[in-house]
Amino acid sequence: MSTLSDFPITRKWPPANPDIIQLYAFPTPNGVKVSIMLEELGLPYEAHRVTLSDADVKSPEFLSLNPNNKIPALIDPHGPDGAPIGLFESGAILIYLAEKTGKLTGKTGADKAKAIQWLMFQMGGVGPMFGQLGYFHKFAGREIEDPRPRERFITEAKRLLAVIEGALDGQDWIAGEYSIADIALAPWLNALEYYGTKDLVGWTDYPRTMAYLARFLERPAVKAGMNTPPRDA
Repeated sequence: MSTLSDFPITRKWPPANPDIIQLYAFPTPNGVKVSIMLEELGLPYEAHRVTLSDADVKSPEFLSLNPNNKIPALIDPHGPDGAPIGLFESGAILIYLAEKTGKLTGKTGADKAKAIQWLMFQMGGVGPMFGQLGYFHKFAGREIEDPRPRERFITEAKRLLAVIEGALDGQDWIAGEYSIADIALAPWLNALEYYGTKDLVGWTDYPRTMAYLARFLERPAVKAGMNTPPRDA
């Protein structure tokens, strides 16, 4: 029977309680998805602060759990068939935790399909496009004189926001009821503030989306998960 000591990552980030879920993350939009999910589910977990520095995410210990050197990653000591399991990719972790608990994917097969559909919308569209917009506006990409990359991501961000705005017509949550899709999507909407791009994308042109994000941020589990683990040590 394997134990958490069989996972090399535990040598760099030792568990205080190896009997509960171990989360390795940093409070980025992708990182907080899992801490919010764990808070919403009420599952006991231990959060380890893994910075975005090469010393952490490219360390042999972290790469042993996530060869893609990105946060978040997770170990569940009580995985399928009772054996520990290590996982990476935030969307995959959300689906795993939802299936483990039978929560936050709706009541029917159709509900689940819709929740996963919108989860994939975030993973394949909103996250990459908003992240690139942030790179070209706030980070090193702003030094590039050619305006076309920045303009491309502004245009695409606006398009995606229009899709979200339309989907929220007549409902509070993106897939109909609160689900893993919201936990994936809303932190990326919130990132527009951090990137300083709200004016660029015309944030106030999307009133339903604005109200949606405000609803999300008021949830107690979201408030707890948004800074877990803390950004500052």
